[in-house]
Amino acid sequence: MIEEDFYATIKLKNGEEIFAKVSPSEEEGRTLLLVNNPIIFSEVNSRSTYGYKVEPWLKTTTEDLIIINMDNVLTIVESSNIEMISLHQKYSRKLNSLVNGEKKTNSNTLTKEMGYISTVKDAKDKLENIFKNS
Repeated sequence: MIEEDFYATIKLKNGEEIFAKVSPSEEEGRTLLLVNNPIIFSEVNSRSTYGYKVEPWLKTTTEDLIIINMDNVLTIVESSNIEMISLHQKYSRKLNSLVNGEKKTNSNTLTKEMGYISTVKDAKDKLENIFKNS
C-alpha cells in the first residue's frame, strides 16, 4: 500500500539531492513520485551565523508539481525535521504568491529612494570634491 503525501529527501542516481512534499503513485506497473515544489538546500556558514539557502531544483520553470520515475531514484528518506519542512512550506507559499501575481514588485528594480545612481568615476570625483572642500 502506498502512503499519502509526506516530506522527504530524495537522492537521485545522478547525485542530486532534493527536498519536497512527495506523493507516490502507481501507474502501469511502475512507481512514480509526484514531488511538490522540489528544492535544494545549500549550507551557509559565516562567522556569526549558520543556516540554509533554499533554491528551486528546476530554475527555469514555475510548475509546482514534477514527476520523477523511481528508476531515477537512489534512495528516499521521509523527513520529520520541522525546520526543513517549515523552510519548504515558506518557499512554497512565496512561490505560489508570485505565480498568482500577488507580488508584482521586483526587488531588483532600482528606485530613487535607494540612492543615487552613477558611474564609479563620477562617484569618485564627487567624493574627492567633498573631501577637498571639507
